[in-house]
Amino acid sequence: MTSESRLGKRPRLLFVHGSVVNARTTWIAQKPLFERFDAEAPNRRGFPPGPEVERVDFEGEAAWLEEFLEPGTHLVGHSYGGVISLFLAARRRADVRSLTVVEPPAFGLARGNPAADAAMESGTRLWDEGPRDPEEFLRAFMAWVGAPIPPGRLSPALLQGARILQRERLPWDADPPLDALEGLPVLAVSGAHEPAFEAVCDVLQERLGARRAVLPGAGHSVQRLGAPFNDLLSSFVEQIEGSLR
Repeated sequence: MTSESRLGKRPRLLFVHGSVVNARTTWIAQKPLFERFDAEAPNRRGFPPGPEVERVDFEGEAAWLEEFLEPGTHLVGHSYGGVISLFLAARRRADVRSLTVVEPPAFGLARGNPAADAAMESGTRLWDEGPRDPEEFLRAFMAWVGAPIPPGRLSPALLQGARILQRERLPWDADPPLDALEGLPVLAVSGAHEPAFEAVCDVLQERLGARRAVLPGAGHSVQRLGAPFNDLLSSFVEQIEGSLR
């Protein structure tokens, strides 16, 4: 998914999707932003229509995504993509103009918070002891993360996403180098449905001075709200761009 026009004068946005579904499905409600900005949302490795991969690691994904970065990029990551984006921004700090993360499950950053600790315990148990059948595992995961799943049999694309999900390195094992992000404009967005995600975003606010936003109504997929999220992101990006003029 890319914007139809790649005009250098328009702010550049790079969208990084999370688990289960690909870029187009994740960012479908952001179509107006692809018309307004110079935006790109690559499908990560392992996601349809591409072939599956044996293992997913947030640090490896950050390295792979470097090829999509250009100087002055505003980086936007949802869920596992938010964890990846924290590492990507640290790796290429000079090229990243801002970072927006939407409910990154980097619960290890909030270790000691009861909700984050509980999420890590239950999530680890799901991966270690949960269903091995991909469809059953995905349904259990979606209930755990607070995201809806269509009724009936899963599509081949969702089943592929479920298999890739089972091969992910656990995101709460992540220890992104936040010190490398000091001074970077950061927006941390949560959906007011799960205290563990709120705790992670609060840590980013405390440690990085991140701007905090809470947009309820879409659970974990905050970006699916459409206009409220798009307006928030647009305002954040344009404020930063305006300060550079």
